Amino acid sequence: MLPNLQELVQAKRLWLFLDYDGTLADFAPTPDHIYPDSTLIELLIRLAAHPRLRVTVISGRRLSHIRQLVPLPNILLAGTYGIEMQILNGEKVDRLAYAEVRAVLDEYKPQWEQLLAGRDNFYLEDKGWALAIHARSADDQEAETVLAEAADIAAPLASSEMFRLLGGHKFLEIGPRLAHKGLSVEYLLEKYAWPDSFLIYIGDDDKDEEAFKVIKAHGGMTIQVGQPSAQAKADFYLESPQAVRQWLASLLDHLAA
Repeated sequence: MLPNLQELVQAKRLWLFLDYDGTLADFAPTPDHIYPDSTLIELLIRLAAHPRLRVTVISGRRLSHIRQLVPLPNILLAGTYGIEMQILNGEKVDRLAYAEVRAVLDEYKPQWEQLLAGRDNFYLEDKGWALAIHARSADDQEAETVLAEAADIAAPLASSEMFRLLGGHKFLEIGPRLAHKGLSVEYLLEKYAWPDSFLIYIGDDDKDEEAFKVIKAHGGMTIQVGQPSAQAKADFYLESPQAVRQWLASLLDHLAA
């Protein structure tokens, strides 16, 4: 069941929070592959230009990548789960001291590199603010074993006040605790409030689910992309990024009616 657009457009304003990979676009071969999509960019231009809409793209990718994928003014961009942002006037905002975070990660990166050496089905992504291991192409058993070893290496860091480990399907990441989509949504709502706006969050994984709780606490609506998750408990579901684009285009049509 999809949201009733006729009812939704009765809101004075709509604030859209949109994940990127797996939500607005299909997954790239690796996070370092950057493929700007002209069709998607055109849709986002139309959304951002509407006076009753505010658009925020909030992604696990680093901000520099999101800026290339969404090279548009008048859109809030949140990279690395919102630890780094580009606000509406184009200014970049870092919510922690980068040098302090990086100095610690540089102690652990060589250990993860050594663990992955010679393993072609694993990919180490250096986001600057965080380190992530992607094992989507690896055998299930090998992925489980290697990611468990990586977690053991990072365990002392994950137990600190500043950092946390994030898991997922054949995925492991170490980054600041503040790199958290729920906390980032709270930050945006407080720092860049848009009175009388109804909140809509669309995302596909457990990192987005951290933001679902915040959106619901503010009376907003959550939409999960892909197979329904018992843990997510989203309000509605869309099957794919293509379905998300179609729904957003329909929202624009209803706003114009």
